[in-house]
Amino acid sequence: MSVFAGKHILIIIENLPAPFDRRVWQEANTLKENGAHISIICPKMKGYTKSYEVINGIEIYRHQLPLEARGALGYLLEYTAAIFWEFFLSWKIFFKKPFHVIHGCNPPDLIFLTALPFKLFGVKYVFDHHDINPELYIAKFQRKDFFYNLMVLFEKLTFAAANYSIATNESYKEIAIRRGNMPVDKIQVVRSGPSLKRLKILPPSEKIKKGKKFLVGYVGVIGEQEGLDLLMESASILKSERNDVQFAIVGGGTDLDKIINITAEMGLSDIVDFYGRVSDEVLLEVLNTADVCVNPDKPTEMNNLSTMNKIMEYMALKKPIVQFDLKEGRASAQEASLYVSNSDVKEFANKISYLLDNEKVRLNMGEFGYNRVLNELSWEYESEKLVRFYKKVFSLSEVKEKIVKKQLS
Repeated sequence: MSVFAGKHILIIIENLPAPFDRRVWQEANTLKENGAHISIICPKMKGYTKSYEVINGIEIYRHQLPLEARGALGYLLEYTAAIFWEFFLSWKIFFKKPFHVIHGCNPPDLIFLTALPFKLFGVKYVFDHHDINPELYIAKFQRKDFFYNLMVLFEKLTFAAANYSIATNESYKEIAIRRGNMPVDKIQVVRSGPSLKRLKILPPSEKIKKGKKFLVGYVGVIGEQEGLDLLMESASILKSERNDVQFAIVGGGTDLDKIINITAEMGLSDIVDFYGRVSDEVLLEVLNTADVCVNPDKPTEMNNLSTMNKIMEYMALKKPIVQFDLKEGRASAQEASLYVSNSDVKEFANKISYLLDNEKVRLNMGEFGYNRVLNELSWEYESEKLVRFYKKVFSLSEVKEKIVKKQLS
């Protein structure tokens, strides 16, 4: 398809590399498959250290970051370095091949600074709203101070600079309207639907279980708000009650070492394995082996309003879920999950145990989640929304589309 033939879209990511950022990579490939030329600017991280490479016809420019931030000073250093490199590389790419859109993926809400000068050349800014940063700041630091107010200001400036906005769910759309004053017709909800081409159901691997009967799996970021400390408390309760459960934790983040230390201090190192950031092959091996998957995200306003990719990845692999009762988590999983009130680690452990002891319930929940992804939430459906949205961004009416197709035929 060549719907966007002749169009060049620059995607900027600050917090993850491509193609590791699955949402962005799916968006990039969908737009490329519809005829657009795609360039991506992102940071270098473990496993993704080349300054420039082309994957699937998509040009990727990576830059250094000083560190994976912790604390206000750490974030200041990280964001300053990111802004510098994004600005420098954007001009390098523009002189090589002018782009028509900058597609900025937060966090942070600072990519608009790079986009502003290009708007003088008619370049449109599309804000892809991944995280609500004021709420994220509260989740990390439990306070509203000068830096919180700065997050609120940056969010307002981001929406003010944006020509269009993409929301990951209805809660984020409401924020774009209420706090960002974005017109409804300039916002499109595009969920981070899992790709069933990537998330393949495979036979379990007994070696992952380390001789235990059951495996509990987690995949995702390991930071302050992800609740791995709460999960370890639940694991401790389970260990005191039964000896047939192994835990597999996949992912990295600023709190990884902290959680590993907590696990050791609690005497759980024998039943908890940390895999770090891994390839898709290892990820699929772990998740396909899991009997139950968990989402211990803490009950904060940030987590309450955010859609977590891991939930739908679990569902795509027919896994029953245990998670704290959060608005968007429930909206995504529905009957594929059991829900735990507040931060009750005992109840969390009890519901994991209940599922492990009830195979029929596990299978029914897994089938429900899989069918929901298959028929409603997979990237196959969400990609169509992205294409329709970009037709609006490029003002491609049906008449113009027919003219483009006729010229190409």
